[in-house]
Amino acid sequence: MVVEVESFYGVYMLYCTNPKFKGRIYIGFTVNPERRIDQHNAGRHRGGAKKTSGRGPWEMVLIIHGFPSDIAGLRFEWAWQHPHISRRLSHVSRRSRKESSLDFHWRVASSMLRVSPWSRLPLTVRWLKQEYRMDFAPELQPPLHIPLTFGCVRAKKKPQQECGDRDDRQVERCVLCGAFVKAVDRLSCFHPSCQMVSHLICLAKHFLKADPSHLLPVEGKCPGCHHSVLWGSLIRHKHGCYADLEEMTSSSSQSHWTDELQF
Repeated sequence: MVVEVESFYGVYMLYCTNPKFKGRIYIGFTVNPERRIDQHNAGRHRGGAKKTSGRGPWEMVLIIHGFPSDIAGLRFEWAWQHPHISRRLSHVSRRSRKESSLDFHWRVASSMLRVSPWSRLPLTVRWLKQEYRMDFAPELQPPLHIPLTFGCVRAKKKPQQECGDRDDRQVERCVLCGAFVKAVDRLSCFHPSCQMVSHLICLAKHFLKADPSHLLPVEGKCPGCHHSVLWGSLIRHKHGCYADLEEMTSSSSQSHWTDELQF
């Protein structure tokens, strides 16, 4: 199954399968995973990175996506590449002699998802290759709103807008402020019987009334159906990557997500 995501900012992990360099890891940022892995394997002069050029083939085995902007994704990329320099990851121990590079980078990523600001983002952790797939260690479980899943993902191609199109014509109003809602700012509830539509900012402020010390909500009650929903689920629903979630986390996490899907 291939999931298409409208707005894509992801940080990925490459694994080298070249016998001479087998097991080497590369961390990078992309807005288009399919194109990026092709560039890496084509070499530096075709858009690949200097560190991966001439050392392939490479496989993209893991990607963490759902960052709200390219800046947020690039900051995560840098910290994942330099865990012992990042002040937020001072608690992460160095790689042991018995630990593979793949295991070490997975441990670092798992640790990152448990600390601010990344622990509050609506991220999805996605294994792309079955043979590399790993679970979170019990002591490194991320918050419940960050799911662990498996499957391919790609950026959705935007349809060309025909001359005279009026896609910006508004027919919906925000349930919270009453103003018209543009598609780019629109959030809706995924409950089958709920017709709630709101501005992204309006709903974020509504959720944060119970948690005003933060800038980004994690959970709140839908103003339409009044069910408790995760902010990350609303964002994934908006970008088209909600329905494919295949839980690989602990039974408690799986139960939480099942309850939310079924209400």
